[in-house]
Amino acid sequence: MAAIICAGVVLKPLNAQADDSRMGEGLHIVFVTGDEEYRSEESMPMLAHILNDRYGFDVTVCFALSDGIIDPNQSKNIEGLAALENADMMVMYTRFRRLPDDQLQYIVDFAESGRPMAGFRTATHAFRYGDGHPNQRMNRQWPHEVFGLPWIRHYGSRNSTDVVTVDGRADHPILNGVREFHARSWLYHSEGDLHGNVEPLLYGRAVEGAEPGGEHFGNPHPVAWTHRYEAKNGTARVFFTTLGHPFDFFDESMRRLSIQGILWALGKEERIPSEGVNADSAGEYDPNNSGFGNQYKAGMRPEDFLQN
Repeated sequence: MAAIICAGVVLKPLNAQADDSRMGEGLHIVFVTGDEEYRSEESMPMLAHILNDRYGFDVTVCFALSDGIIDPNQSKNIEGLAALENADMMVMYTRFRRLPDDQLQYIVDFAESGRPMAGFRTATHAFRYGDGHPNQRMNRQWPHEVFGLPWIRHYGSRNSTDVVTVDGRADHPILNGVREFHARSWLYHSEGDLHGNVEPLLYGRAVEGAEPGGEHFGNPHPVAWTHRYEAKNGTARVFFTTLGHPFDFFDESMRRLSIQGILWALGKEERIPSEGVNADSAGEYDPNNSGFGNQYKAGMRPEDFLQN
């Protein structure tokens, strides 16, 4: 039976009805979480459960921990990264991490292996090492090369985004069954700074206010794309989206986009039906809102996701 592992803890499948339980047979996906703003410690385990329960993938979720407690504000420790050594895919959702070299090396080695990857929102600024630090290239050069975009700026947290399909891309398998939708994420700037290998799928229009129906302002920018990373040991398929507010994942199209982006990166696009995969949550998903400081759920341990 496929399993989910969180920092060494095996999470029991929820036994939801499988849609294509053999799709992920023999494949292992590692989620690397650790951001102090957008609740990746809640959204990524939710996606992991869908991939495990419905599609049969083995999944590891790595968390930022302090003394065994999930701590998004802990920027210098993500446990369980050794799982990347034998993983088939890495999914990253981190923000401004300053990992020690031994932990960072697992991530760098995976990227250079040419194996598939996906990234969410703040993975454009996954790391922040000081000026002159030996790992300074991880701040901007690495995410630009690997995910297709470095951190630039955004339109402000009071606003949100209308997500629209790029002309001529509606038939891409990642977008099967994905309707145009409103995202709570405020729009990231990306146009003009995308890597030359990037192929945009969706773009966003900034919306005044958090709710749908507000006036558009500013320029549109790509919010989801495919990328090919020319690694040392092969060319990696990469899916990336600048969306990823915890409330975005309430929308079926956001969950479907995420799952199908991962499947595409793994070369499974022929297994994506024309109507899109079943992206219903495999368990309860009730995340805290975005925000810094103590906005996250305090006192949670990886094993709390045994019955997500």
